[in-house]
Amino acid sequence: MSSSKERTAHSFVERHGLWTEEQFQAAAEAEKSIEERGLEVVRLSFPDQHGILRGKTVMASDAARSMRDGCTITTTLLAKDTAHKTVFPVFTPGGGFGMPEMEGAGDFLMIADPTTFRVLPWAPRTGWVLCDMFFGNGNPVPFSTRNLYRRALAKLAEAGFDYLAGLEVEFHIFKLDDARLRPADATWPGEAPEVSLISQGYQYLTETRFDQIEPILEFVRRELTALGLPLRSVEVELGPSQCEFTLQPQRGLAPADTMMLFRSAVKQICRRHGYHASFMCRPKVANIMSSGWHLHQSLIDRRTHANAFASADNELLSGMGRNFLAGLLAHARAAAAFTTPTLNGYKRYRSYSLAPDRAIWAAIIAE
Repeated sequence: MSSSKERTAHSFVERHGLWTEEQFQAAAEAEKSIEERGLEVVRLSFPDQHGILRGKTVMASDAARSMRDGCTITTTLLAKDTAHKTVFPVFTPGGGFGMPEMEGAGDFLMIADPTTFRVLPWAPRTGWVLCDMFFGNGNPVPFSTRNLYRRALAKLAEAGFDYLAGLEVEFHIFKLDDARLRPADATWPGEAPEVSLISQGYQYLTETRFDQIEPILEFVRRELTALGLPLRSVEVELGPSQCEFTLQPQRGLAPADTMMLFRSAVKQICRRHGYHASFMCRPKVANIMSSGWHLHQSLIDRRTHANAFASADNELLSGMGRNFLAGLLAHARAAAAFTTPTLNGYKRYRSYSLAPDRAIWAAIIAE
């Protein structure tokens, strides 16, 4: 296995200057971990525009080269809807996107971000690393969500701030009764699995309801902690078979990466134990409550490391905080296309549904 210290001009990463010094060091540590822990495979994953992790699994002996020279993957993955059907004419001029690089189902490269490397606690001898998307000419793919986020963070840093975010995520865990694996069920999209509840609901945050679902939550929280995700609390939510996990605040790109890994990990862990986890906003299951999530945001002054939203004159928010809030309100309508990109989620926008149906704000004032 080649070392990251051997930086030659033949490396795609080197030729195009894609890694920082921190990433080179992280690559060396990842290679050492792969060898010392006897890993057999490494999953290379990228988040698509629907928030789904896609990618390939490479043998551990090829992981170092794949991280530096990239792993090819078809651009048609970026032309799919949430049913995984190709919905753009990829074989027409411009590949349906107006870009020659995507004509004819051409490839792009997944380039690993070695700072995200982890060893999966639930999959034997398996590593996992998130990737960014680049064309063969070294240019980032316009649909690379991590690159878009980096650009926004860079603008924020130029203004003197870091982004801080904390996550609260609601979802359902069901007992998997029938995975619907008969050939007749393999429609496109496939038939939904048959499930049953692991608890009845409407006893929000009660000890007894929590204990009923603790057996599967025990597996989930232990594996997520072993994965290195910053869990803060585990809660039983209002609806049947519904729970909520909260995570510690993180800076920069980390909250987005955590959300991607969290959702994918929960689904994998539950399935291995005979359960089905769903993050769908409104699952089509009788008597099920809708799920949502909360995004707690603030800015940190890069010079003083203070909360830029905190007011020094007993106001609710600082001037920066008010400006940030005004931007959220001004762009709330347009941003809904990104925060709620599916019909299923959009159906939750109704009055008195604990989901926003208007752009407003409020403050909770402690006495």
